[in-house]
Amino acid sequence: HKQHSTFGECLQRHEHNLMKYDNHNIMSLYPTPFHSVTHSTSSMCTVSSGMNAAVRATVRVGIYTGAKVYFVHEGYQGLVDGGDNIRPATWESVSMMLQLGGTVIGSARCQDFRTKEGRTKAACNLVKLGITNLCVIGGDGSLTGANQFRTEWPELLADLITTNEAKSSSHLNIVGMVGSIDNDFCGTDMTIGTDSALHRIIEIVDAITTTAQSHQRTFILEVMGRHCGYLALVTALACGADWVFIPEMPPEDGWEEHLCRRLMDQRGRGSRLNIIIIAEGAINRKGKPITCEQVKELISKKLGFDTRTTILGHVQRGGTPSAFDRILASRMGVESVMALLEATPETPACVVSLSGNMAVRLPLMECVQVTKDVTTAMAEGRFEDAVKLRGKSFENNWNTYRMLAHVHLPDKKSNINVAILNVGAPCAGMNAVVRSAVRIGILQGHQMLAVHDGFEGLAHGLIEPIGWSGVAGWTGKGGSNLGTKRNLPAEFMEEISLSITKFNIHAIIIIGGFEAFSGGLQMVQARQKYEELCIPIVVVPATVSNNIPGSDFSVGADTALNTITMTCDRIKQSAAGTKRRVFIIETMGGHCGYLATMAGLASGADAAYIYEEPINIHDLEVNVQHLVEKMKTTVKRGLILRNEKCNANYTTDFIFNLYSEEGKGVFDCRKNVLGHMQQGGTPSPFDRNFGTKMGIKAVLWLTDKLKECYRHGRIFANSADSACVLGMRKRALVFQPLAELKEETDFEHRIPKKEWWLKLRPILKILAKYKTNLDTSEKATMEHVIKKRGLVPEV
Repeated sequence: HKQHSTFGECLQRHEHNLMKYDNHNIMSLYPTPFHSVTHSTSSMCTVSSGMNAAVRATVRVGIYTGAKVYFVHEGYQGLVDGGDNIRPATWESVSMMLQLGGTVIGSARCQDFRTKEGRTKAACNLVKLGITNLCVIGGDGSLTGANQFRTEWPELLADLITTNEAKSSSHLNIVGMVGSIDNDFCGTDMTIGTDSALHRIIEIVDAITTTAQSHQRTFILEVMGRHCGYLALVTALACGADWVFIPEMPPEDGWEEHLCRRLMDQRGRGSRLNIIIIAEGAINRKGKPITCEQVKELISKKLGFDTRTTILGHVQRGGTPSAFDRILASRMGVESVMALLEATPETPACVVSLSGNMAVRLPLMECVQVTKDVTTAMAEGRFEDAVKLRGKSFENNWNTYRMLAHVHLPDKKSNINVAILNVGAPCAGMNAVVRSAVRIGILQGHQMLAVHDGFEGLAHGLIEPIGWSGVAGWTGKGGSNLGTKRNLPAEFMEEISLSITKFNIHAIIIIGGFEAFSGGLQMVQARQKYEELCIPIVVVPATVSNNIPGSDFSVGADTALNTITMTCDRIKQSAAGTKRRVFIIETMGGHCGYLATMAGLASGADAAYIYEEPINIHDLEVNVQHLVEKMKTTVKRGLILRNEKCNANYTTDFIFNLYSEEGKGVFDCRKNVLGHMQQGGTPSPFDRNFGTKMGIKAVLWLTDKLKECYRHGRIFANSADSACVLGMRKRALVFQPLAELKEETDFEHRIPKKEWWLKLRPILKILAKYKTNLDTSEKATMEHVIKKRGLVPEV
């Protein structure tokens, strides 16, 4: 339960120790002046996109703290073989890593490391170099092997010839990061590589869907996941699949009839296609495999549908890592170095994990134990326990899928009318929110009303009922199918109140950006004058700017972030041939610097200028000089991101002209304004999944709130908690009254007064080789997984 300090405190303590002790005492405290090794391995799993970003962050932050960092090539095999497999890492050696898939330092299965003799050789190789800190990137098998290596360390040293090096290497510190596309490691919401794999899968599913619709076909897709159904489950949510087979929750006996009945029902509702997703490890209740061919034969024989199968295979592991995976891996790399800086002989091996939007440390072997418990629960037929042991994220995904896919339309209607409208600029993921809200509302017995063109449409009566089939296929569509405008309700309040009465609207869901937030607040304030507005209201944040108070994330921001990151990759690639070139890129976001900051992390930018962190001419001078020095190295290119409203005077043109003038003879400049391309495109898997959950959560909350507000035969809601923003806060979706969030809002600049992602800014600066002493994390304790699950005894 040792509390860990902020990054700045770690650095201060490290510098203090270097000054306080002479070399002899430093050798006692740190066997050498903090030697670290970046070690990518997969003795029990294969590589995943994003591992290189983790390697890059660990190397650079390690070097930043004064460490000597080493690469271990070819995983544990390289550790056993030693020699050239263990090489010093440099700052420049990781410069080209961010956008590369796989792992550039190699990974290999190693039988030698499974033997004590092999582990003794590995220990000898580390002792010779004075390395006593290992950062291991891999799956549960790799991390279990690392923990065994750490546990045996004193015994392994005793087997070696007693030398000064061996005496000074009395203990081994281990920290792990999980790299696996299957997301099968318990304790973390996401593993490195999972989001990138989902991107590959969804691209293929979208391409197949157009063919299926044209020919009225049924497509069966097999995705990876031998022991874990996460990829299959999220894919099913993201594409609106009719059925999903996962190993954690085999279908009930007689599923064949149920599946055929559902496919017929879908065709009966006008659907021209059926999508079925199968995890490669899917089984029935008796433990026998369920295969694509088996399901295809069933559908073809019983229904006569034109049915095709596609097995995606290793295409899911490859490709460029997504923005999410790059940022996740970079944060985990930084947190890993922090953990090693603070480790003592008594510190247990830990694994860095993601919980909500927070990087946390968990005891490695607890996570491994819970992961094994999932397998045990599945083998014993305790499938509900298996789903719970996977964690809240997996359980929520499963419950969401069941709500939307297991269709049982209610016999009785609730006589409740719920209106849905989109407000503000369009963004990818809006349609996913509308689809899930409409369908879950219908399942609750409500009449769902689609409002076209935002508040203006609500005022002018552009309202019509929308049914189950009316939102079919909306999950994967970008923009806003309902239409959206920026108008606020203040100018139409009289007309809006009349429309609410005319269409007998009992609740409203507002999906959009800052205009949705401001408009919802205006409606709450107008309740005193217009009694018709005394109905439950919920605002779902959906904007590329991610600037809505009350939510750490907005629907649409992830898609925009991926668009910016991929564009920056291409721009950097164009500089590879010309050399000595600096690009100035302007991103959207209004006054909110979220996109610029996170894209800077994901693309390896040299600087990201934002409104929340004011810049002056001195800052620009420092950045220019930084790039001048960078051009003397092997990395002869630069990337500068600028948020569109970061400064009224230091415009994109001004910065471009300044860099061009100061860089004469050293580098030349180019500028790009990305513009509205950031709002377009098909939604990312994250935005589809996030939007789907938000829509469901909003309708279920409204249903409960309507019951509370039903008085004397009618709905009357005038309390502050009857009009809320649904937002993600750290680890949970929460509802916060609009009136309370008013105090947390900078209305002039349309941003929250406090923004969580600002704490990641120092990471961007450190990885770009700037000196900074700012903190990058909140104080936290090492958390425990097993007690939190409550299903198995503590290890």
